[in-house]
Amino acid sequence: MAKILDKLPKMESENLIVGIETSDDAAVYKLSDEIAVIQTLDFFTPVVDDPYIFGQIAAANSLSDVYAMGGKPTLALNIVCFPNCLNIDILGQILKGGADKVIEAGAIVIGGHSVQDDEPKYGLSVMGIVHPDKVLKNYGCNVGDLLILTKPLGTGIITTAIKAEIASKGAYDIAVLVMSTLNKYAGEIIMEHEISACTDITGFGIMGHCYEMAKGSDVSFKLFKENIPYIKEAKEYAKMGLVPAGSYNNKAYIEGKYELRGIPEWLEDILFDPQTSGGLLVSCTKAEATKLMSRLNELELESQIIGEVIPLQDKYIIVE
Repeated sequence: MAKILDKLPKMESENLIVGIETSDDAAVYKLSDEIAVIQTLDFFTPVVDDPYIFGQIAAANSLSDVYAMGGKPTLALNIVCFPNCLNIDILGQILKGGADKVIEAGAIVIGGHSVQDDEPKYGLSVMGIVHPDKVLKNYGCNVGDLLILTKPLGTGIITTAIKAEIASKGAYDIAVLVMSTLNKYAGEIIMEHEISACTDITGFGIMGHCYEMAKGSDVSFKLFKENIPYIKEAKEYAKMGLVPAGSYNNKAYIEGKYELRGIPEWLEDILFDPQTSGGLLVSCTKAEATKLMSRLNELELESQIIGEVIPLQDKYIIVE
């Protein structure tokens, strides 16, 4: 995709605060000295069988980019692909799940677009607002910063187990909770603190998003293997080989850019596991991290300090 985008005409505007140059989470366009709009879009195939829960997860995932940029969602449009061989009531449940999450976010759904397709797909185009001077970007990390992750990893492995019909009820329930929980609550706390950089963890996995953040900031990340939070059942399923194909794509994407020191294979699989509606990854000073952690851990999903920002090494990410 990067090779294709490089061949397209460059879009420039003096009001474009964030474009595609740093692979950030969303575009940000300045309307005035007080308001900038955040624009993002995402949709995907079902990760669970329950259509209402799938709608919730897809919406939470789409809304996440706005929170990663430090903004507040305002408007959303449905994006729907749906087979004509399925009961239309299933689509109604998907849309209801999405609408309920948009309402929880404090935004509104104002329509959308649908096409007939062989496989269901659903997501949202979301617009949010943010002050032009308070936009969070996926670069700007400073040496000495600590790295905070606000959700556990492993949802890609768990959903692979769900599709194979061997996931336990406990694994299913915690994965659904993680994926359907809005980053709104962590995002609102984060915006009250001094943050160097922020992104959300989605398809590239924690390693891919760390790479983009470190490279954009011209630094390296040292991740602490003992601090990496994950859904406990993901370890068991990774050992069984229930690893999504996207994990291997993620490894290839940053081949030669990372170093793993004494990492068991199951943890390596979790590090490269593509996430759906993952948590926020935040870089901030140690002083801010202490204050942030005390508030973030009042939320239902526990946050964790997973690493630190160090001067640029020969690898962008070191895990030990």
